[in-house]
Parts: sequence; C-alpha cells; structure tokens
Amino acid sequence: MTLAGARERRVRTGGIELCVAELGAPERPTVVLVHGYPDSKEVWSEVAARLADRFHVVLYDVRGHGRSTAPRPLRGGFTLEKLTDDFLAVVDAVSPDRPVHVVGHDWGSVQSWEFVTVRRTEGRVASFTSLSGPSLDHFGHWIAGRLRRPTPRRAAQLLGQGARSWYVYLLHTPVLPELAWRGPLGKRWPALLERFEKVPGGDHPAPSLPTDAAHGAWLYRDNVRARLRRPRQDPYAHVPVQLITPLGDAFLSPQLYDELERWAPRLTRRTLPAGHWTPRTRPDQLTAWVTEFVTAVEGGRSEVTTGGRHADRFGGQLVVVTGAGDGVGRATALAFAEAGARVMAVDRDAESAARTAELARLMGASAAWAETVDVSDERAMEKLAERTAAAHGVVDVLVNTAGVGLSGSFLDTTAEDWRRLLDVNLFGVIHSCRLFGGQMAERGQGGHIVNIAATASHRPTRASRALPAYITSKTAVLTLSECLRAELADRGIGVSAVCHGPDRSANWAPEKVAQAVVEAVTDNKGVVRRRWPKRVRNR
Repeated sequence: MTLAGARERRVRTGGIELCVAELGAPERPTVVLVHGYPDSKEVWSEVAARLADRFHVVLYDVRGHGRSTAPRPLRGGFTLEKLTDDFLAVVDAVSPDRPVHVVGHDWGSVQSWEFVTVRRTEGRVASFTSLSGPSLDHFGHWIAGRLRRPTPRRAAQLLGQGARSWYVYLLHTPVLPELAWRGPLGKRWPALLERFEKVPGGDHPAPSLPTDAAHGAWLYRDNVRARLRRPRQDPYAHVPVQLITPLGDAFLSPQLYDELERWAPRLTRRTLPAGHWTPRTRPDQLTAWVTEFVTAVEGGRSEVTTGGRHADRFGGQLVVVTGAGDGVGRATALAFAEAGARVMAVDRDAESAARTAELARLMGASAAWAETVDVSDERAMEKLAERTAAAHGVVDVLVNTAGVGLSGSFLDTTAEDWRRLLDVNLFGVIHSCRLFGGQMAERGQGGHIVNIAATASHRPTRASRALPAYITSKTAVLTLSECLRAELADRGIGVSAVCHGPDRSANWAPEKVAQAVVEAVTDNKGVVRRRWPKRVRNR
C-alpha cells in the first residue's frame, strides 16, 4: 500500500526523526491522521486519498514505526508526554499558523485524546475524531466508578471489557511479544486480518510490521498501568469531538463510552456496523463523516446533528431505495434522509426520482441523488451497481420497494401479464439483491437488505381472490428474503421482509411502512408482519 502523490518530509523532535507525508493543497484546512498499533501511517491511505480532494491531509509514522526512528532506550521512550511532543512538532511544521483537525484510530486515538485534553495543545487543535481508542484517563475513571459503585450490570461491563483486553496483558510480558511479532505472528498477521477483520489483502500491512509491533509494545508498557491506576482528574476535551464507535469491535466495548459527555461536552456520536480496522474496511463512510464534521467546525459549529432519531446509526451511510419515486419508496428514502444517510433514489421515472432526491436533501440527507433505472432490466441494474460502487462505495442498506400491482382473477390474467409483473416484483428484487448484496458480501463488513412483501404473503385473505398474481409475486419475495437471511447471516448481512397492505390503508400509510423498514434494519428483524385493516380483510 502506498500514499500515491504524497510529499514527504522529516521532522526532528526529542532525538528522533518522524516521517511525515502530505497530500492536498496546504492552504486548505489541515487534517492530521494518526495511526494505531501495530500499523504505520499507510493504514490511512484509502481515507487520505479521499480526503485530499477537500483538505490538506497529513500523516506521520509514530516514533518507532514505519520510516520514523525509534528512541533509545525503548523503555520510557513512548510515554504520552513524548508522543504529544511529537505531535506538536509535526503540527508546527505542517500548519504553523492554523489549528489542525485530528483523526485517530486505535492507539492513534488513545494518544490523540491526550492531545486534546492537555493545556499545552490549546489553540493548536480545532477538532478531534476518535475511532476505536479511548482516553486512558477516561478509561481509568470508568473502571474506578464501577469498582466504587458495583452493580450486576457494571460488574458485567468490567468483566466483558477485561476479556476484550486480553492482548494488553500479553503485551506487558517481557520479550515474548517481540519474539512473536518477529516470528510467526508477524508472518501470519495479514492473513489473520483478512480472515477475522475482513481487511482487504494487498500490501497491507507495511513491510516494517514486525519491528513496528515490537517497538509499539512499549506504548502499552509505558502508559497503560500508570494511567489506569492514577488517571488525571481534569482530562476535559477543549475541542469538539466526534466519536465513531464500530459496533463489531472485538477489542473495545461500546459501553466504554457511556459517560463520555462528562469529559467531552461538545460531542457528536456515530455508530458503525463494522469491525476494528475501519480505516481499511470502511474508508468511504469515514471520509464522509470526517468531511462533514471538519466542515461543520470550520463553519463555526461544534456538533453535527440531524433531527432523526436514528442519526447515530445511519448518518453518512449509503442507502439505496428502488421504487423511490413515490409511495413507500419515497417515504423510505426520506426516513433514511432524516437520519442523515446518503440516499440514492432509484426509479424508472426520472422526474419522480429527482423529486425524491431533492426532498431527501431538504430532510437532512448528507447527500442524495437520483438514478433512472428499470429494475427488471438485468444489464441496466448491473451497470447501476458498478457505477454506484465506483462513485460512492459499497451500499450499506438496500431497500427494494419497486413493484407494480395487478388486479383480476387468475383466469383473467394472461401469460404476458404474469411475465410483466414477475419481471418487476420478483426479478427486480433478485437482480438488486444479487448485485448489491454481492458487493456487501465481498466487502465483508456486513450490511442490510429489506424487501417489501405483502401481508397476504403469509396469510391469504378474501382480498387475495382479486390479486392472485400480485400476491404470488410478493409471496415469492417473502420466501426469497427468508432464504437470503439464512444464507447471508454468517457474512454479517441482515435481510428483512416487511409485509404490508395497500399503501393508503389506515394501518399502512407509506410513512408507517418506512418507519417499519428503518426499525427492521436497526433491530435486524427477519419479518415484519401487520394485519390488513378489518374492512379490507373481510371484503
């Protein structure tokens, strides 16, 4: 992995040299990306390349990692105080006249919490985005609070985080971590990341991994025990903070951040259904959130908020809705827009799709656009999936609402009627699930698919006599959804079927269906069923 087009410089500080890379125009706001353990700055390459279109992006190898030199002796050379010295030296070199926006992952986040809570950095940092790395001071207070006021829930939280932190204990042992990283662990690490974290292969991590990891063990030894036992009493963030919490992080419990508002009053929370190495697995999502947050702070706002109740879950996520030109499709697109998602409105009617995208932007979507496609056209759907992935990344949530209705008895329905209806209602769903779902599976970081079925799909009613073709198509969609749910569960992809009655029925107005869709994704529900209104069931 390389930082294509990066400008490199060496910054001297505290007897070492730091390797610093820059992308983008220096006159733009500066975003500093700080890597974690056992990575080097190249872990940020995908995010850095995307941010460089809008910002002056700076990355550096933490002391003892990548192409930066290591302190001698190693013991005592990796304290948070010395890491802060390094950060200030880099900032003074790359942005002497303006504060910078910091984004930290893993140990990059741990040390960045120090940068934004000590007095000597005030005025040099404009904002901080934290990924998978708590402040050791906050962590220490979190532990102390649970020990002082124990409850069954708090005890479970302590035990749970203690189990997730197994590697910390190992890294404190003498010599063994160094031998492991320079031996079998270092050789197998890329394969382990790809298997368990779904990190794409290639030339990640850096060739310096064994040495980086051996040196980086001192990050833990020099800091963890001391800070957890005696945390600072005033570790308050003096800048706006954006916290991004991967819900699938194998090393850090989301509950670790329950009381963070105490220490970071200007806090924006985000959650992401992903694993620990989000800079490599979800660069598009991180880029969108960092861009939005930095732009807001540069514009004088300290938080990024939307009116939707699910903004922390879907803000910035890519949501594709087929049949979004009106009815349930439009209502669904707007529901995700209100939660701050990036919304792609797909419909065969260009004017209706464009209107939905316009409304989505007004409702709070972080981005919204329209695509004109007939979902029954397999080749057109293939081109749409390819175009979407190339321009916007892999879809996070796919909602298939596109469909056509057909009334009339079975004997009055022609073969051509059947073909036309099944092409849209069934094969449109098949094309969409196969193409976008395949991209989700290949990415390896999960996702969700929602297919719209009908209430009568699982419980035929008297009304079914007038809708045999429609009900048959929707029953097939329900069965397909249940099969897909079973098949894709191991890949972390949820599949839901939302069964509803006529769009204008009393119980199932489009807005209510849309809310059911959002909740189906949030709660990973398999099938959402509602009865038709009594006057419809008994017709």
